[in-house]
Amino acid sequence: MTSQSSGKPVPHPDVVAVTKRFAAAQVPTYDTLTIEQARAQLEEVTKLQSRPEPVHSVEDMLLDGPGGALPVRVYRPSALHALPVVVYLHGGGWVLGSVRAADSPCRVLANLGQCVVVSVDYRRAPETKFPGPLDDCVAAIRWAGQNAASLGGSDRLVLLGDSAGGNLAAAASALLKDDASVTISAQILLYPTLAPASTTAFASYRDFADGPLMTRRELDWFWDLYLRDSADARDPLAAPLHSADLRGLPDTTVVVAELDPLHDEGVAYAQRAEVAGVPVRLIEVVGAAHGFWWMDRVMSQARELTVQLAALIAAPTAVVNKSVDDGEYRG
Repeated sequence: MTSQSSGKPVPHPDVVAVTKRFAAAQVPTYDTLTIEQARAQLEEVTKLQSRPEPVHSVEDMLLDGPGGALPVRVYRPSALHALPVVVYLHGGGWVLGSVRAADSPCRVLANLGQCVVVSVDYRRAPETKFPGPLDDCVAAIRWAGQNAASLGGSDRLVLLGDSAGGNLAAAASALLKDDASVTISAQILLYPTLAPASTTAFASYRDFADGPLMTRRELDWFWDLYLRDSADARDPLAAPLHSADLRGLPDTTVVVAELDPLHDEGVAYAQRAEVAGVPVRLIEVVGAAHGFWWMDRVMSQARELTVQLAALIAAPTAVVNKSVDDGEYRG
């Protein structure tokens, strides 16, 4: 695993530029908005994504989910079969985000990774609180695993989630690790949200409480909307960092952004998983801020990370633990 970066963090030039852009436009933080306003603002963020690139096929489907019809969008990069299958769980604090908002990064991932991507439109909080979104994700993962061949996929099933999606992927991996109906080959967690700040004491929550691009106040707001009560804050399926036993998890990659309030909890989860005997890679994106992967038109590190993800999906044993600095990987 990689070590944390040394010295005072220096924001990547793209982070500086986007932060100035947001400040000039007086973009409010999510915690100061209504749910409807926050969701509309996230839609504006998608304008910082590259134009959706063509893929071989895109199909919207409805599954039988625990709360009714569960939408998924399936991306196929080619007519080939036996491709890895990636179940993607989008970020957005369990409250924001959608299959539509994540369309562009899913297309890029399918093409670069030469994999079938199943993007899940799970129910969102606060309309559906924990464990509803997780239940939807688990149902979609089981469906993808059991129908991989008809999707053009192989038996290699990878879970990928960013931010709150990383939380859902980690929780689903734990819930399904002993489930005979599906076998998860790997989980990839991008700057995952793994425990409420009120239940931890990580320095990154203090050091980056005011951002850039994501604040502790916003993270607290998301958690309050997702959880039913205070007891959920330490439930390992709501807050995977609080799991008493990480043994038996699939091959795990944790990507942390250096300037993220969530940096330290991602590192802690990776370290605990490694101690539990899980094959682990920890990738630190130096100078990066939370949420950068969704902003590839203005964040060069987003595309660089997708290239790394493609390698992990295709040939995980060939990837060495590395951190990312201005587009270069350093050990």
